[in-house]
Amino acid sequence: MDDYGKIFTEDALGKLFPPTRADEFFDALFGDANEGAYDIKLAYRGKAANQLNFELELHERPGRCLVCNLTYGLPEVFSRHPIINIKGLAGEIVSLLGIKADCADWKLGSTNSISKSLHAIPLRITLK
Repeated sequence: MDDYGKIFTEDALGKLFPPTRADEFFDALFGDANEGAYDIKLAYRGKAANQLNFELELHERPGRCLVCNLTYGLPEVFSRHPIINIKGLAGEIVSLLGIKADCADWKLGSTNSISKSLHAIPLRITLK
């Protein structure tokens, strides 16, 4: 792991994107957090040139079904949803490096199906 891996530990990522955020998201969507099919976890995937790579991992909840048709449209939804707040998340990530948030751009990639119970949405933060 690169030097940024020492900054973006599992604990730090859990503080940046707490496990409760998925419940808040589903509560806003459905009026009941228990209706959600997955939990969301932020994972650091490394640095390449001036780009930091993360993933929003979608972990299937017990007794639920994480199907592709539920997750393929999520990058567009997540990029605009105020509870998920990708813009704010990217700013917090960059601030951990001691860089002003306006010195970075972010982009969500397409949903990847890792397994039946795990999908991932890439989050790329480009430092200017």
